[in-house]
Amino acid sequence: MLDMLLRDVRVHTVDDARPTASAIGVLGGRVVGLDEEVVDLPARTVVEGQGAVVVPGFGDAHNHMAWFGQSLGEIDLSATTSLAGVEEAVARDAARLPADAWVVGSGYDDTVMGAHPDRSLLDRAGGGRPVWLKHRSGHMSAVSSEVLRRCGVLDGRAEEPEGGVVVRDGSGEPTGLLQERAQALVDDLVKPYPVEEVATALGRASEVYAAEGLTHVVEAGIGLGLLGRTPVEAAAYQVARDRGLLRTRVELMVAGDTLHRLRAHPADGIDVGLDLGLRTGFGDDRLRLGPMKIWLDGSLIGRTAALSEPFCDHGTAVFQDDPDVMRRLVVDAHRAGWRVAAHAIGDDAVELALDAFAEAARVHPRADVRHRVEHAGLVRPDQLARFGELGVVPVPQPRFLYAIGDTMAAAVGPRRVDWLYRHRSFLDAGLRVPGSSDRPVAPGAPLLGMQSMVERLSSGGVLLGADERVSAAQALRAYTLDEAWASHDEQTRGSLARGKLADLVLLDDDPLRVDADRIGAIGVLATLLAGAPVHDTGLFAGRDLPAPTTTPEGAQA
Repeated sequence: MLDMLLRDVRVHTVDDARPTASAIGVLGGRVVGLDEEVVDLPARTVVEGQGAVVVPGFGDAHNHMAWFGQSLGEIDLSATTSLAGVEEAVARDAARLPADAWVVGSGYDDTVMGAHPDRSLLDRAGGGRPVWLKHRSGHMSAVSSEVLRRCGVLDGRAEEPEGGVVVRDGSGEPTGLLQERAQALVDDLVKPYPVEEVATALGRASEVYAAEGLTHVVEAGIGLGLLGRTPVEAAAYQVARDRGLLRTRVELMVAGDTLHRLRAHPADGIDVGLDLGLRTGFGDDRLRLGPMKIWLDGSLIGRTAALSEPFCDHGTAVFQDDPDVMRRLVVDAHRAGWRVAAHAIGDDAVELALDAFAEAARVHPRADVRHRVEHAGLVRPDQLARFGELGVVPVPQPRFLYAIGDTMAAAVGPRRVDWLYRHRSFLDAGLRVPGSSDRPVAPGAPLLGMQSMVERLSSGGVLLGADERVSAAQALRAYTLDEAWASHDEQTRGSLARGKLADLVLLDDDPLRVDADRIGAIGVLATLLAGAPVHDTGLFAGRDLPAPTTTPEGAQA
């Protein structure tokens, strides 16, 4: 007997052998058949889909779940368009806090406001409190004088970290802007966050994700590094899972800063890694270790990406460390069995990543590794073929084109604008392109990302790289099967076929049929993880269905 028969639906399976269906049978959390294979079988529950569109559960190959979850409890500056607006928001939050409390905000964008808030503004608005405002890119922060004092910047005690910049004005005084690894000066004051706090933030984020149809996400950097919340961050994910807070499958990238020298037998080739030899793949289909993440450069929005030619307006390219040191880390991690995810936005950083992957494959051949270049923000024409030759997965963020496309175009100029966040060129080179967001840097709803893949319009209405546009069907594949493929999961999820996980999304319209500018407005009616609703607007209310098994078997919640 089936656990569930879902019928009267319009299914896009993303399975070339059977692209469409009108009924799905689910048993034991998996799809057991479509249409005539299941419609006459007895089922514990029959759900009438009322013509809803069904697609495989969406995946996000690059997001920051803990960062996003914590930002939901901070001042939201993402819609602030002026420095006066920042000052007002900080002052309003400071007024409700004790005199010694931190004022923390997220998501401001200097390219929208015309400048970064400086420390005098933050001193005034915060009433002398420590104020910490995080740039939407995650690559910069603006802080008050009290934070600089506690960091040791004002009295000269602090040393500027390698790969970071404490920005100063013409007279040599710090402005309050910290770029790239200089943000570690603040991290040392506030981190590590308690595991309980991080777990709660993960639950908040997961609820949003389920409502957007996400059933799998890759967390792009836990532990240490630019965005890690605590050296024991994996424990927070386990706590969230044990308590039933995780409504999505999660794969964890481990920040390269977390890896260290190991004393293993010389024959093992494990010189660098995590204690006990843990590496990519450890865990299960709900929570497991993914790639090792290494940041090679900065960002285009912050003008700190490593480019082979200068920015057109301002800024300085920043490698996060000595290129030889970063290259050796990639090779060592590869030898130890890790899949590697290299953050590389500028074409110089992309070149470094490709060179490192080539060396790794030469000194220690491994089959079908699927190393990744996270962002691949500016890729020259001559670099496209190397991705294919090396089997490297590009992981661009399509919604960047809308959210920050105008400032990225200004940074690189008209000659290079067609190289930004490519898609079609990667497909033409025989590559797969997984959908991703980099949330909270840009909005993370997969349907918005699909719309940007098809349109490639900036928020100012500028078409960026017309030849890089793809069809709605290719965009859907990016957020489903190709996202699964990037994680070596294409045999178990990413399409709706017999034997695959019953992770699926019910939509109120068809993304393959509506006008491109309406894709992002399609509503998510329900999200099912292993056949159980983790988000529902009413279709599954009162149905006799298995409860979501978001806790591991035998766990004590």
